[in-house]
Amino acid sequence: MFLYQPTSGYCYNSDSIFLYDFISGFNPKGKLLDIGCGVGIISLLLSRDFSVETTIIDKQKKMLDYAIHNFSLNGLKAEAHLDDFTTFRTEERYDYIVSNPPFYDPSVSQSENTHLNIARYSHHLPIESLVKRVKTFLKPKGWFIFCYDAKQIDVLLQHLKSYGINPEKIQFVHSKLDRDSKLVMIAARNNSRSMTQILPPFVVFDEKSVYREKAMKAFEKANTNSIKGDFE
Repeated sequence: MFLYQPTSGYCYNSDSIFLYDFISGFNPKGKLLDIGCGVGIISLLLSRDFSVETTIIDKQKKMLDYAIHNFSLNGLKAEAHLDDFTTFRTEERYDYIVSNPPFYDPSVSQSENTHLNIARYSHHLPIESLVKRVKTFLKPKGWFIFCYDAKQIDVLLQHLKSYGINPEKIQFVHSKLDRDSKLVMIAARNNSRSMTQILPPFVVFDEKSVYREKAMKAFEKANTNSIKGDFE
């Protein structure tokens, strides 16, 4: 799969590939919404691999234009919305809502690049606002599958539980086995009463800084080819 990315500004990274791989384990079908889609990497791969009706939303016109172009380039379809998810309105309800949202704490030193800032820092899409709005658009047994800063797991679980979106599966991502986790992937289901399952950790590199088998398989399955280019 080929996809364009801007020469400057936010570009997808391995987090999106690992999240796509994680979501794939739930065999998505039906209606899918990708929040803060960026260049469309996650929903593009899911649309390629599964029978889903895809909707994408991003508040940045530049990023949404890339996503629309990338869907067209790869012969895939998506309904696109240029909007802030916190004020988004639709009568549609979704079986799967997915997102790699901005989660960096705004108290740290921030990028002055507007596109990077919006894509990275949580004040542009606060987690409680995100979960509250997700609740509105999920079908009664719909899934919300996303990744976030692992250090904020307590806040994530609190908000998910308070809005009745039960975290069924949680997987922490570690760069190496002896390193703290910086990323967590969560699959939460609307109105579920299942016990939470903590999956084995996803460890990216071995002790020699070589990709471990699971990480390599995720990249191979994604099979993406990125093209840097700017267009109006």
